[in-house]
Amino acid sequence: MASYPSTRLRRLRQTDWTRRLVREHTLTPDDLIWTVIVSDRADPTEAVPSMPGVERLNVAKAAKSAVRARALGIPAIAIFPNIDPSLKDDQGSKADDPDGLVANCIKAMKDAAPEVGIICDVALDPFTNHGHDGILENGEILNDPTIERLIEQALMQAEAGCDVIAPSDMMDGRVGALRTALDEEGFESVLILSYAAKYASAFYGPYRDAIGSSTALQGDKKTYQMDPANTDEALREVALDIDEGADMVMVKPGMPYLDIVARVKAEFEMPTYAFQVSGEYAMIKAAEANGWIDGERAMMESLLAFKRAGADGILTYFAPWAAEILNG
Repeated sequence: MASYPSTRLRRLRQTDWTRRLVREHTLTPDDLIWTVIVSDRADPTEAVPSMPGVERLNVAKAAKSAVRARALGIPAIAIFPNIDPSLKDDQGSKADDPDGLVANCIKAMKDAAPEVGIICDVALDPFTNHGHDGILENGEILNDPTIERLIEQALMQAEAGCDVIAPSDMMDGRVGALRTALDEEGFESVLILSYAAKYASAFYGPYRDAIGSSTALQGDKKTYQMDPANTDEALREVALDIDEGADMVMVKPGMPYLDIVARVKAEFEMPTYAFQVSGEYAMIKAAEANGWIDGERAMMESLLAFKRAGADGILTYFAPWAAEILNG
């Protein structure tokens, strides 16, 4: 490249049309997966205090969110349940309830907007009274017994009409076990979006408030979620999940782990997604509320950063607002 003054890179930045013409990455509604908290309460909506603008939705409102997603061009919604604490136990018994909140939401949303994909979290933490993603015994999360419960949960979701199951539990071997079980029961077309590199992060706090597990959580999740210091281990986790049958892989959290997103996409060339988690959302909203940043610009810049890092899409609570902007 020629040096200054022959080369003046600012020439390409001086007008809106030139900036658009040379832009390397773009964001569209097709890149967004709307993360939605659903609730078994009678009230249509219930605010999540630590996540301004986010509400827990009952079944009827969840169905309306699917209609809204369709209108906005958002391809899929990922649902996360908040159930009555009295229904929780140490086994997460309600996780595979065919008449429970998740099954009812799937059916209502698919009836309302069948064109919108429904992604279901596969983990026990919304249903356990100890707040962990698996079976807890004497302070230890049991890997293989947890997988048996995850299989039951995933089969219920598939039977209800879920399009994508998304195991977020981080148990070893669960993707292969889930793929085998789904295929054996005739659900070969159900996709698996694996939380392949999910870190033991401080950024999940508002989400745990949203699903009602924050006060219940005993200890931490460091024995099964990844150490934030590790990158090579993330590639090993992703490789195992792909080998076991994952159709798509995810990195969670998002912005603090853009380097992981970039490495995963470059190494495997698989459909790769990033989860802009509750803490990331809450920080932007809090700074906006205090007048410290332009919230709309920060939201769009953060979403574009995922695309720049190589993500094929982003799970985000911002999805409907971002889609409205992108749609003009």
